[in-house]
Amino acid sequence: MIIGCPKEIKTREYRVGLVPGGVAALTSRGHQVLFEKGAGVGSGIADAAYEVAGAKIVEKAADVWARAEMIVKVKEPVPSEYALMREGQTVYTYFHLAADKPLSKALLERKVAAVAYETIQTDDGQLPLLKPMSEVAGRMAVQVGAVQLEKEHGGKGVLLSGVPGVRRGKVVILGGGTVGTNSAKLASGMGADTVILDVNNNRLAYLDDIFGSRITPVYSDPAQIAKYVRDADLVIGGVLIPGAKAPKLVSEKLVSEMQEGSVVVDVAVDQGGCIETCHPTTHDHPTYTVHGVVHYCVANMPGAVAQTSTFALTNATVGYALRLADLGLIEAVKRDRSLALGVNTFNGHCTYKAVAEAHDFDYTPIEKALSTRR
Repeated sequence: MIIGCPKEIKTREYRVGLVPGGVAALTSRGHQVLFEKGAGVGSGIADAAYEVAGAKIVEKAADVWARAEMIVKVKEPVPSEYALMREGQTVYTYFHLAADKPLSKALLERKVAAVAYETIQTDDGQLPLLKPMSEVAGRMAVQVGAVQLEKEHGGKGVLLSGVPGVRRGKVVILGGGTVGTNSAKLASGMGADTVILDVNNNRLAYLDDIFGSRITPVYSDPAQIAKYVRDADLVIGGVLIPGAKAPKLVSEKLVSEMQEGSVVVDVAVDQGGCIETCHPTTHDHPTYTVHGVVHYCVANMPGAVAQTSTFALTNATVGYALRLADLGLIEAVKRDRSLALGVNTFNGHCTYKAVAEAHDFDYTPIEKALSTRR
């Protein structure tokens, strides 16, 4: 198979879809890898390293898209890339389609096979390709939140760790999954007064076991959310429903009741966000203020720490990439139920129910959609 890896063009997106080790794994099995010139520079990887691994360096992204049977990326195609997608082509990347109707329509119209990292799911419910970036984003949420709390950035001027004789900062984390757990690691490690809200009692018990008295696990309901958010210095949104829009847990009214200079960081913003006042921002303009509360809502947070993120992501994605390349999409999906759950569109059909429901599209089970192309 011919695999293409173009440079990411989303604002300040420095990650890249493959590291040299991933390229070597593909080329050693007889596949050809086309790599856009300079695509790895943002992650600290020179073209020469890819050439040594067996990739062919290509000058223009358009040539990569035109020749590759499968495109391996990090972030979803942006509008300027829609025209480059070809019928029958597989695009393997993060999509978050439930929050992006124009891209969903483009994929359906162009009959592209969209294999979404974020919906590949194992039998035990794990999301192995979402996990590494959720780990990064969860840790970054505390890091960037702490900076935004500084007075010069519009915050109330609170140090999360506090100092002897002065209260610690209050961090409230919505969701006790991968994002929430990693946020809690950093927040509690910094000495912040840390609360995690979740609706799963088993998860709360687990968090209590691993963190002990360093955090306060709380069952999530509207009254508890209001109680803790209203008094928080930093609120982190880390709620996820696989492949679907995030539920709105914090209303604009509740945001208006927070203290001026408080900060919200909505990691779920690429799935629509779980805080009503949040909308996607970029690394160029990461924040805005609503009701005196600073909002940090960058949709590709891990792109800021590209070297760490790229290697962590490729460690997780390359195994499925090899299956897709070795077997072809149809056979790979038939053999691997986890991979089948990653296919959001195929041959003009929407094959992921939550995406279909989000946009009022017709839903076609992947098994049926596969039969429409041989």
